[in-house]
Amino acid sequence: GAYPSPLNYHFFPKSCCTSPNEVICHGIPDARPLEDGDIVNIDISVYKNGFHGDLNETFLVGNVDDESKHLVKTTYDSLMLAIKACKPGMFVRDFGKIISKHCNKRRLSVVRSYCGHGIGEMFHCAPNVPHYSKNKAIGICKPGMVFTIEPMINIRSFRDKTWPDGWT
Repeated sequence: GAYPSPLNYHFFPKSCCTSPNEVICHGIPDARPLEDGDIVNIDISVYKNGFHGDLNETFLVGNVDDESKHLVKTTYDSLMLAIKACKPGMFVRDFGKIISKHCNKRRLSVVRSYCGHGIGEMFHCAPNVPHYSKNKAIGICKPGMVFTIEPMINIRSFRDKTWPDGWT
C-alpha cells in the first residue's frame, strides 16, 4: 500500500490537505461541511515504492459565483500553459513568467509565499518552482526531472496570512 506523505510531515496532523475558499493551501481537514458556493482544493500526496507522488485539484461545490469560477478557470489555464511550455533547457524561473502573464491579464494575483517543488525519493526537494514573474529560481529543466507546478492564485492581493494552526 501507499503511505500519506503529509501525515506528520513537520507535524502536519492529517493525511491530505483540504483548502476551502480563502485558504490558499495546506488546509487541515476538519468537520466543517462544504456548502453551496464553496470552492475547495484537495491535495493528495503519497509515498509508495520509495517515491512520493503529489496531486491536487480544485472543485466547485454547487452554485459558485462568477468571480470564483473565473479564479478556478484562470488558475487551471495558467497551469496548462506552464505544462505546455515545459521542455529540456527551459529555466525553472520561466514558469512564473508564463503563469503571471496569464493571471495578471485577468486581474488576478499570483501568491509568492508558496511554490511548486521537486518530488521523488524526498517529499519536497529541489527545484523550487515559483509561480510569479521576476523570481530568482535556480535550475534548468532536464529529462527525467520530476517536479510540481502548482499555481496558487488570489482574487485580490498576492499576500497571505497564516492561521494560528501554523499551516492553513
